[in-house]
Amino acid sequence: MPTDALFARWAQRVEAALAGALPDAGLAPQRLHAAMRYAALGGGKRMRPLLVYAAGHLAGADEALLDAPAMAVELVHAYSLVHDDLPAMDDDDLRRGRPTVHVAFDEAIAILAGDALQTLAFAVLAESGAPADLRVAWLQSLAAASGAAGMCGGQALDIDATGRTQAVQELERMHRLKTGALILASVGMGAMAGRVDADQSQRLDRFAGALGLAFQVRDDILDVESSSEKLGKTAGKDAAQVKSTYPALLGIDGAKAKLDELAAAMRDALAPFGERAAPLAALGRLAIERDR
Repeated sequence: MPTDALFARWAQRVEAALAGALPDAGLAPQRLHAAMRYAALGGGKRMRPLLVYAAGHLAGADEALLDAPAMAVELVHAYSLVHDDLPAMDDDDLRRGRPTVHVAFDEAIAILAGDALQTLAFAVLAESGAPADLRVAWLQSLAAASGAAGMCGGQALDIDATGRTQAVQELERMHRLKTGALILASVGMGAMAGRVDADQSQRLDRFAGALGLAFQVRDDILDVESSSEKLGKTAGKDAAQVKSTYPALLGIDGAKAKLDELAAAMRDALAPFGERAAPLAALGRLAIERDR
């Protein structure tokens, strides 16, 4: 099946699963439930769930088994965006082409919605029908990627670095935690559901590490070259907040050269897998070629 058709099917699959797992907005507390659904449904690239399905495809996993980790990584991602947009963080009023959650509802509900999305992610994994050892491995992987040693730690480094110039190595470490850790977990959780040996697992980690960094480099380039209307979020925000970015440190040409280097690393990591890796390879290309 062509990768575009696979991605459409997987996106529809995770959307339906999320719609069923999220609480009914008609039930109390209605505003909290409505905010959770607003944050998690009907938008976004679904890159992380697609990576779960694509890695599981490579590993020969049962597609139905992948629904829980696909939902879980997207719920954590959605919660992180809700909190990232808050006035105390990036103070943004536009996400996915519409008002951010704290603007559409209010700040207190946005905080609670993010908290509830995060906890729902772990409930989805714990309550899935997967074997107990696999559920534990998923929970450990997602917890590590989401906490102080992963996404939250990267966000803290980002806050601490605002208003000063970072070294390239410092910027890379921050993004490997803030963006890359959850992408690494997405690939790893998909692969865990199937069959991969130690060498294959290392190759998938190399691919995911390069992809996570490439995703952020492309974000930095788009923040300079694109518009708010096209991105669906505020363009030029990094420069306005005096944040270090790859274009700021390397120049636009240098940032694009870094993207080419990461693309080559992704291709090299996946080369031995052949056709089984076609969906992952296509997601790697999508990450570096996207325009929003």
